Amino acid sequence: MEKRSYGVLLIGCGHIGESHIEEIYYREGIRIAGVVDFHAETARLFARKYGAERWGTDYRPFLEGDAVDIVIIATYADSHLPILKDCLAAGKHVLCEKPMTAGREEDAAEFYRLAGNAKTRVLIAHVLRHNATYQRVREMIRAGAVGELRLMRMVQNHHVMNPGRYGRLMADCPPFVDCGVHYIDVARWFSGREIVSVGGFGSRTGSLAPEGGYDHGILTMRLDNGASVLYEAGWSETIAAENRKEFIGDRGRIRLTLACDRHADREEGDLIEYYDAVNREYRTINSPSVYKNMWGQLQCLIGMIEGKTEGSPTLEDAYRAFRIALLGWRACREGRELPVPEKFV
Repeated sequence: MEKRSYGVLLIGCGHIGESHIEEIYYREGIRIAGVVDFHAETARLFARKYGAERWGTDYRPFLEGDAVDIVIIATYADSHLPILKDCLAAGKHVLCEKPMTAGREEDAAEFYRLAGNAKTRVLIAHVLRHNATYQRVREMIRAGAVGELRLMRMVQNHHVMNPGRYGRLMADCPPFVDCGVHYIDVARWFSGREIVSVGGFGSRTGSLAPEGGYDHGILTMRLDNGASVLYEAGWSETIAAENRKEFIGDRGRIRLTLACDRHADREEGDLIEYYDAVNREYRTINSPSVYKNMWGQLQCLIGMIEGKTEGSPTLEDAYRAFRIALLGWRACREGRELPVPEKFV
């Protein structure tokens, strides 16, 4: 019997929490049963703005009873595991922001084990999986538009204007781990290949990273067909913002530019630039898309709850992306390339 209405509890009323709630609070079949933040005034204002039934500073009382069906965990990564444990013990479904946990492999393994054995459903928020432009580029690559995929170049640098937020994020893990899980997953999702080794190097360009830590890094990965993947991510006061995604094969290439980064025609959506090297032809494709499709992501979880869909990504895919990101962090610290195990558990 399908459940047509779902009570949603949001834990964490910060930047990413608002991205979630502003896309779902008005949808059919969704009730915002509660919002929680350790800042009481923030939670109160969220409740008023988004019509939440209740608000508070402690999520645990909200897990009692049947008012809440789905919990969105939008807190800092070091709190994900304990919150997940409480949610699963209370029989709640969970949409958890990436990364699964902070930078401890043991915590990630425990999260994966608990979520995999739960009677309820757990989806890790890899929102690019639900982005129409990324889906279209994947379809083009899988259909052979670039021939055999040889190189992926992905850059995601942020010029920090909110040092408190980014400094707190880097207390859990560096940007090439926090954001890297998205693009490690994209590399596997787009190519259908496995990452067999990872290397890289880290830098400290600003003042926000923990002592001895990195605010910038480049991960180098090798796929099982010999293709290369380069991923760069940095957050600091001095780095320039940059967003570049290129997918290059032996018969062509695809470049993806988000609407916000276009020099012209932003109203047309994202820009996909395709070069057919065989015929020496260029093609541009406008792709209207929601960058952070939080509603599509929640619909995926509801589909899992109702037995209609598999998770996207699956729990195994999300876990593998995170463990490869952690392995890349280790490779940066040790200054060497490391093999990626066939299985992490």
